[in-house]
Parts: sequence; C-alpha cells; structure tokens
Amino acid sequence: MAYFDSASSAPLHPVARQALVASLDEGWADPARLYREGRRARLLLDAAREAAAEAVGCRADELVFTSSGTRAVHSGIAGVLAGRRRVGRHLIVSAVEHSSVLHAAQVHEADGGTVTQVAVGRTGSVSASSYAEALREDTALACLQSANHEVGTEQPVAEVAEVCRAAGVPLLVDAAQSLGWGRVNGDWSVLTASAHKWGGPSGVGLLAVRKGVRFAAQGPADERESGRAAGFENIPAIVAAAASLRAVRAEADAEAVRLRELTERIRARVPSLVPDVEVVGDPERRLPGVVTFSCLYVDGETLLHELDREGFSVSSGSSCTSSTLTPSHVLRAMGVLSEGNVRVSLPPGAPAEDVERFLSVLPGAVAAVREKLGAPAPATVVREDVLVVDALGKRCPIPVIELAKVIGDVPVGGTVRVLSDDEAARLDIPAWCEMRNQEYVGEEPAERGAAYVVRRLS
Repeated sequence: MAYFDSASSAPLHPVARQALVASLDEGWADPARLYREGRRARLLLDAAREAAAEAVGCRADELVFTSSGTRAVHSGIAGVLAGRRRVGRHLIVSAVEHSSVLHAAQVHEADGGTVTQVAVGRTGSVSASSYAEALREDTALACLQSANHEVGTEQPVAEVAEVCRAAGVPLLVDAAQSLGWGRVNGDWSVLTASAHKWGGPSGVGLLAVRKGVRFAAQGPADERESGRAAGFENIPAIVAAAASLRAVRAEADAEAVRLRELTERIRARVPSLVPDVEVVGDPERRLPGVVTFSCLYVDGETLLHELDREGFSVSSGSSCTSSTLTPSHVLRAMGVLSEGNVRVSLPPGAPAEDVERFLSVLPGAVAAVREKLGAPAPATVVREDVLVVDALGKRCPIPVIELAKVIGDVPVGGTVRVLSDDEAARLDIPAWCEMRNQEYVGEEPAERGAAYVVRRLS
C-alpha cells in the first residue's frame, strides 16, 4: 500500500519512535517536582523545548507545548484577542485557512467581534496588499497559514508580516504544514504547529508567542507551560516530537529536491494521461510533496475508493466525500473545480516507483469511475436559443455532466440554464466554464435550488 496522504498525518519518523520508547522510562514523573524523578523529567522537557525553539526560531521561554495543533491555534487566537481587547475586536483571516482558524473566527464573531476574510486568487495565494487593505484601527490580530493544507500553496508570510508589523498588529502563523521543511520567514508574532504533520506523535502541538505580544491565556488558571497550556505534559511524546523535528530538518533540503521532482512529474503528466483534468495550486510556490488536481465528471469519494482498491491512500477536498456534503472552503475560495478532487501528498522517502505506478493506474481508475457514475439522460426543454437542464435532486458532478452533454445543442451565443439544488454546483459550473472557455453568466433564483446560466462561446 502506498501512503500518499502525509499532509493529513505523516508516518511516525524512526527517530520519533526511538525517542518515544527511550523517554517512557525517564519522562513519566511530574516535572514540577524537586525529587530525582521529577528533575529527570524536567531535564527532558527543557531539552525538548530548547530543540523545538531552535527549529522554530524563537526563544525557549516563548514556546509552550499543547495537546494538539488545533489547541495551539485556538489558544493562540483567543489569548491574543483577549490581550489586545482594548485595541479592538477586529480579526483578519484568509479565506483558505485551516478549519481550526476559521472555527475560532466564528466563535469570536458570535461573541460580538468582527472578522474580515481576505480573498485569494486561483492559485490559493493571498497578497500583502489585501492584508494592508483589511487592516483597521481596531484590528487586534491577523492570521495567515504558512502553506495551504489542501493545495500546497505557500503564502507570502514575510510580506504580510511586514505590513502587519508596520500597523502594530500581531500576525499569527499556522505553520502546521511547513515547519518540518524549515523555519517560517518574516517577523511573525505568534506561531502554531502540530507534531504529527512532520512525523512526530499525535497529541503534541507548539505555540510560540514572541516577547512583547500582549497575551491573556483564557480558561481556568494553570501553572504548567507558562499558564498557556493546561494539563500534565506528555513528556515522552514531547521528546519524540522535538527529536523528530530536528531529524526531518536535517533531511529536509535533500528530500525537498527529490519530492519536488516527483510532484512535478505528477503535475506534468496527469493532464496528458487523463482528459478533463485541472491541476490546482501555485505551480512554483508550493510545498515539496503536495500536488492537487480535479477531474471533471468524477465523484470524489468514488475515485478515492477506486484508488484505495489499487493500493493508494490519497485524500480529497471534493464536495462529494463522506466527511462533508458541501464544497471545500479552500477550493470554493480559489474558484476551481471541487468535483473529483485528489490531493497527493508524498511522505519523505516515498519511492519513485510508487509514483510511476500511481500514474499508470490513475487513468483506468478515473475511467472506471466515470463509467460507473454514468450520466442520466438530461431532461431538456428547448426554447429558441435557450436550453433548460433539470438536474434537481442530482449531486455533482451530474449537473456538470449534463451541462457538458447539451452545450453543443444550442447555437453559439445561446444559453443553457442548469437547474440544481446541490451547493457544489455553485462552484463547479463556473469552474467548468473557465476550463472549457464558455461564459458563466450568473445565478438566477428558481423555485427549487438555483438556475446557473451558461452562454456558449464556441
């Protein structure tokens, strides 16, 4: 089985396993105690903190360990917002942040705060000027991921940090996807990360808060981890996390070159092997091992099952997966296809032979899904140069399939109105028009769902 989903969780690094086992016998005691076992545990914890701080690029007393990356994000956002409440309650996030950031923003908004979402382009990247425009006198905090978790696009953190610093606004960087590859550039104020993303054990997060940033920890007071992460420290897991971070950093430069070559091979060959495919994300400013593409006329969940049967573990940001019935917020913000979306994220050490085998089985897997899915005969009503396709009650990609089948039945300049009550159609039909050089006129109200109007240009 080829595991191609390291962006979700990387396999445990051998160094992490060794450190975890070794520290189980030494790091079980309470590091706050003064007896021998406690002092031994404290030495392990302090050494892990020093190693992690060096990898992050901060002081050891600026970094605490949390129970997860999500907890680090929630604590970081809540703490800065509370500490800077006198300045205001305005929060800035990008439209493609991880759900942990967006959920924290929703809680802040429900509590009376205000939130501005900064838009991204079709590659998934923000611009520093967009953050500059979003800044206000009452802005308490801005958030930006270092690299996107679904499409791999790297964000201009240094440029955004400079803009925020000039305005006196702290910038929180979610570095979960990139920290294993190197330090985050720029004058950031708060940084979060998660150990299982770089091959450490799950259940360990990092929260770094620079000196001088106003921060008020929320929740009941706890003396551990500078009061910013309540609960007894999982010292063996923390030691393993720090050890694996140091290990993957030592291998990062050489492995990045190798994985970039493999992902570039996928980016270049998939469109020639599979018809009607859109490769998404920035072609250059992206994580070394991540490549994402969307296949027209394919159900994402079915394609993942087909690839799983062929021996490949991949993930999807498609609208049609078991975890969600709505399009991925990342793909929606980018304005790209959500249907048939596949994210390949290669773990360090992924063999080139596995990539070649993936490329050999992908065309057959996509063809099999398209054949299984079929396309029900569209119910059409012709009215002069307007054709109506009734796709109500049918989930994407069926509305797009039916649109593609009938677009040639209207003259150039004529329109097709696709009736659909699937939320994914709002994203997929405009994206299909972009791919096929047809004009997306817009959305009109209908008795059920909406009517998506497309004008034939060729």
